Amino acid sequence: MVTTMAMTIESKPETLPYTEADKLGPLGTKGSALHDPVELRKALLREFASAVQVAKDAVGAVDQGTTTAVHSARKGLRRARAVLDLVAGALPKSERRAVGKALREARRALSSVRDHAVAPETLGSLTLQDDDRATAKRILDNAAEALPAAQEIKQLLAESAARAAAQGEALEAALPAEIELDTVLDGIRGVYAEARRARRASKRSKQWFHAWRRRSKELGYQLEVLAAHAGPRVTAIQSEIDGLSDVLGPAVDLVMVREFIATYSQGVGAEELDRLRAAIDAQLDDLMQSARKAGRDTFAQKPKKFVKRLQKSIKRDLTPADDQHADDASLA
Repeated sequence: MVTTMAMTIESKPETLPYTEADKLGPLGTKGSALHDPVELRKALLREFASAVQVAKDAVGAVDQGTTTAVHSARKGLRRARAVLDLVAGALPKSERRAVGKALREARRALSSVRDHAVAPETLGSLTLQDDDRATAKRILDNAAEALPAAQEIKQLLAESAARAAAQGEALEAALPAEIELDTVLDGIRGVYAEARRARRASKRSKQWFHAWRRRSKELGYQLEVLAAHAGPRVTAIQSEIDGLSDVLGPAVDLVMVREFIATYSQGVGAEELDRLRAAIDAQLDDLMQSARKAGRDTFAQKPKKFVKRLQKSIKRDLTPADDQHADDASLA
């Protein structure tokens, strides 16, 4: 009986969607979520949930160090914001605003703790005269007295993570059953346009410079999501944006420190404070100028052309190698 069944099965070989010689299946035909609106929706929701999980995990990491925990949580919340912008075009306006506001508030709740962690290292790395360094120390001493206890920081992290998690549920409920790649590309175009506009305005404003870096970080996260479903060409664009974000970081830390010294300047004379601020500004201006120069080529393209560049890169990443060779031959 067993033999008969085996013979019956062997007599009806399964028809494969590719030649039997190709044991790995249709090589070059990458099964990408970018080609499937249902799978793309699932992938983006997973990315949002993963970002929120990073914020949740930070709560348990407080005991190993508040600085690392807060940095990790803020990074997760920033990434969640970036994913939200990828699907913004598919959401009702009211829902998009509500989720975005909640994520901003969750992240801002941790800003003060983040500043306490970054300010000492940033001030310590500056080239300062002895008098200015003494002024900086007095400000840091004032700030240390206002630093929340570890348990309070843990509570802030837990509240921020819970708020972000609730937005994940709201997002899943509000999204349509399918997300088109065009919607995702529109989201990227919007963030790129904001970053490009902020770069231009940063020539006259430190706050715009800070905004440029925030949008660039979000753009980098968005391209990382896209690259995971595309390939090396999109990854190269992402690396370019990430590299620029790293260049902007030291200047943004100094922008934060300017505000930090104003907040914790109790008992410091106006003349001493002005001298320290002038020393910071001299170094900040140089960093901002070099950063704007470094970002000139990265943001030279208009948003529409940047998206076309992305589309071309996605197509080439997902085109089978044989088809690419055929296209190249036809262009020769």
